[in-house]
Amino acid sequence: MSQKDLAQMIPYGDLAILPLESSRLIGEKVDKYIVGWRHDSKRNPTPSIHFNNYKKDSYIIDAVCPRFGSGEAKGILNESVRGKDIYLLVDVCNHSLSYKVCGQINHMSPDDHYQDLKRMIAAISGKARRITVIMPFLYESRQHKRSSRESLDCALALQELTNMGVENIITFDAHDPRVQNAIPLKGFETVQPTYQFIKALLKNVPDIRMNTKDMMIISPDEGAMGRAIYFANVAGVDVGTFYKRRDYTRIVEGRNPIIAHEFLGSDVAGKDVVIIDDMISSGESMLDVATELKRRMANRIFVASTFGLFTNGLKKFDEAYKSGLIYRVMTTNLVYQPQELLDREYYINVDMSKYIALLIDTLNHDASISEYLNPTDRIERILKKYHQESK
Repeated sequence: MSQKDLAQMIPYGDLAILPLESSRLIGEKVDKYIVGWRHDSKRNPTPSIHFNNYKKDSYIIDAVCPRFGSGEAKGILNESVRGKDIYLLVDVCNHSLSYKVCGQINHMSPDDHYQDLKRMIAAISGKARRITVIMPFLYESRQHKRSSRESLDCALALQELTNMGVENIITFDAHDPRVQNAIPLKGFETVQPTYQFIKALLKNVPDIRMNTKDMMIISPDEGAMGRAIYFANVAGVDVGTFYKRRDYTRIVEGRNPIIAHEFLGSDVAGKDVVIIDDMISSGESMLDVATELKRRMANRIFVASTFGLFTNGLKKFDEAYKSGLIYRVMTTNLVYQPQELLDREYYINVDMSKYIALLIDTLNHDASISEYLNPTDRIERILKKYHQESK
């Protein structure tokens, strides 16, 4: 569907974007994209009552979530949202925000961000025409299945949101997409940023060569094989994987510690390799895999991850870069990025704001987003542009 055809479609409702404080920066970027598109003279819908509020200087709703001295909070909307098509953005991993509890500073946790999201939905009070939640890092996504007497936090959160009136939930690179089975009658989309990773590589590393002779995609474990296979197939290169040997007799920091990484795949000697996963938590697993690849004489090592959490800081990545273990680290701006990360010489920022803007703008016109969920055609075009297409 062309942009002209899209512009002629009647919006589902007046567009409203509600980025919580955790997603304020990316929300403002998304807003600027949509404002620019809708003020474009080529996108001039036929005047009618349905397009009264189609062109605005900003679609961001004025909303705040103040806290009392006890740490309790409330969601407040400072303008009407009646009949609007609302898109809430929240980054549950943004630990940079804080609040006071009885005079003590408390950094916001994923639980705090999730509660603020529910407060905003409660403040809407059922007055919106439709509510869509865009939660790039899915809340409690690593607690998605039960292996013993455990809570099922992610499934409960999805059910809670839909019970509050949320019609659609959009997330990125869900740890296990099957968690959507908890809400089978509601919209749930998990988006892969493969296109953006390939584009960032081609743009920032001019001498990269995407072919079976010079490059290989590596999955750091069996759980990441799906995204690694897709990346390798569309880029026309080979794929390899590691599997983790764990000590199941102990639990350290909520998980069974890794004993060793075993490799399955063809020879990586002399090849550039891209290690791709959904998240970098402490980063130890990624660096262990990179060490194993260097031992097998791999050339440059790129680390690509949708979510760069860096829970133990950047020191080990700094050391790995200085020693030549890794060449570049790529993560998206879907979660909070500290300035010290953005300033690193080896870091490549993968901006997802335009992509989110496309999803919101398309959904607001009640059009299909399948084109954006399956980026194969766009990947082929970008490879052709940089003369990387398969021979």
